[in-house]
Amino acid sequence: MTVLRPVRADDLEQFYRISLVTGDAGSDATGLHRDGKLIGHIYSAPYVMLSPETAFVAEDAEGVAGYIVGVFDTVAFDEQLERDWWPALRDAYTDPQGDPENWDADQKRIAAIHHPSSAPAALVEVFPAHIHMNLLPRLQGQGMGTRLLDRWLTNARDAGVEAVHLGANANNYGALRFWGSRGFSRIGPPLVDASDRTVWFGQRL
Repeated sequence: MTVLRPVRADDLEQFYRISLVTGDAGSDATGLHRDGKLIGHIYSAPYVMLSPETAFVAEDAEGVAGYIVGVFDTVAFDEQLERDWWPALRDAYTDPQGDPENWDADQKRIAAIHHPSSAPAALVEVFPAHIHMNLLPRLQGQGMGTRLLDRWLTNARDAGVEAVHLGANANNYGALRFWGSRGFSRIGPPLVDASDRTVWFGQRL
């Protein structure tokens, strides 16, 4: 039986693991990275540590196998990351130098720590909240993603959130289908630059 519950601090290592094994456009990125924590440093661990009230997990008999994280105010969270999350990581990882075309996967992630990308400002203005969600293969196709999403959106509505956005990898076709079938609409110009390689979605609550 799989249960949904709020995140706990002792879930952190599972977040790192799930982030890694779903980190290559939904597939396992273990073979791409020497440092298996880099993806989690960027996309999941900061939510566990800085916004646990907006993070939920799906746990089965084998342990935590999925999560949804996010925040209600993206701008404020980006400021909090700059203050409370990135500095220690920037001390731990040297900013890569040279031609980015020659960087390996670790170097690209480390560069993202030193120079974080942000959702387009026009998009955030209209859809101020954002989410990330990942499930291990053993939970996929069972409606668990929908359950996690419903849990998060209910929490957001109760807090007065009016709209939420997310970014999906253009090569993660399963994710693109999922979000499009769960009330999210693809966002394009003028809120998003047409050259942006991320596929952006938004939903009004």
